[in-house]
This record gives sequence, structure tokens and C-alpha cells, in this order.
Amino acid sequence: MQIRISWPAGHTTATLDETPTAKALAAALPISATANTWGEEVYFDTGVSAALEHDARQVVEPGTVAFWTEGDALALPYGPTPISRGGESRLASPCNVLGSLDDPDPRVLATVRDGDPIRVELA
Repeated sequence: MQIRISWPAGHTTATLDETPTAKALAAALPISATANTWGEEVYFDTGVSAALEHDARQVVEPGTVAFWTEGDALALPYGPTPISRGGESRLASPCNVLGSLDDPDPRVLATVRDGDPIRVELA
């Protein structure tokens, strides 16, 4: 399934896998939220609650669409965070991996500013 993520300075799409968390997120769309930034990661509340899945990971590739279960939030890393080692994308804690951005350059997310309105909908 594909989603569209929009903010004042741009937009991107992502393809999600058929996971329990991705299905719960899709059922809640469209959602509007306020973006938060943490290093080179954008995250925001979804209003969806999900349990940690068996393949949850803390270190992911830039451009991964992850779900932070502790914050009911989508986490979209595009580079290092404050707790990264080297150039890795290290999330605050293990997150459910939902899919990845379709854009070949995940740095498209660098134009999201803390406090921006952000919208997620089915593409």
C-alpha cells in the first residue's frame, strides 16, 4: 500500500508492507499532526496504538518508515539522530518497520521543520 506524506515545503510517498501496524495506520488515515524533528529524523503522533512487532529494530536505513510504539508516532529517519554511532540512523528505541520512502533521496525530509503541519493519507 502507498501513502502520501505532505508538509508546507514538500511531499513524498512511501510504500508500506502488509504488517499489523501498517494496516492499523492505514485504517486511521488521513491524519494531520505536528512534525517534530530529532537530529535527521521527523516524527509525529498518529493517534494509533500498536504493540512492538517481533522484527522491530532500532538501527534502520535512512528512508525507512518506522512506527515508534512508545510514542504512537511515525518515525521517518533520513540520517543520523543524536544517539547515532557514525552515520547510522538510530531511532530512540526499537520501532516497528512499516516500509520505506519511494523517493531515492530520503533527505527530501530535511525540509520538514519542527512544528510544521504534516498530513498522511493513502496515495
